[in-house]
Amino acid sequence: MSDRLLVLVRHGQSEWNLKNLFTGWKDPDLTELGVKEAIAAGRKLKDEGLSFDVAFTSALTRAQHTLDLALKEMGQSGIPVTKNLALNERDYGDLSGLNKDDARAKWGEEQVLIWRRSYDVPPPAGESLKDTLARTLPYYVQEILPCVLRGQRTLVAAHGNSLRALIMVLEKLTPEQILKRELGTGAPVVYRLNADSTVASVKDLAG
Repeated sequence: MSDRLLVLVRHGQSEWNLKNLFTGWKDPDLTELGVKEAIAAGRKLKDEGLSFDVAFTSALTRAQHTLDLALKEMGQSGIPVTKNLALNERDYGDLSGLNKDDARAKWGEEQVLIWRRSYDVPPPAGESLKDTLARTLPYYVQEILPCVLRGQRTLVAAHGNSLRALIMVLEKLTPEQILKRELGTGAPVVYRLNADSTVASVKDLAG
């Protein structure tokens, strides 16, 4: 039987990560460092002896660019890629485009921390992590998981919060545990699943 491979990778550093801005559904591209991180992600996966049959990414440039660079580094640019906004970053609403220091000055450090780090409190006109999970999980169950269970080796390039939503389900983490889970830019996480879709093994390729 196939090894039911699922790899999640967060996009490389974006221009707005560098500027300390809330990004959400805004669409900046990768920085020079972000490009290097994406290429490094592909190299790490290649060094692990991994290859892919299908890939999924969000509707946002920084994730798509990361996927393109990683696949090119692996010599796998020709595989089918599906893009869907279900995998987009959490929508930061009124915070989008604001410098994080400016947001703290406007709303107070404690309030901004609650919006950033609570599970179910959304920023004004935006999404909480719980909202992001409600958007991302059905897409995973309906579109991505069936590929994995069929034995198609699957790569997902997306965002810190949309991937944390999936990790929460895959690793059976509580809302408190997932808030502490950090995902490095361009750092692949390699899962092998059992036939019942539970996780058989996980390997973080950060560093």
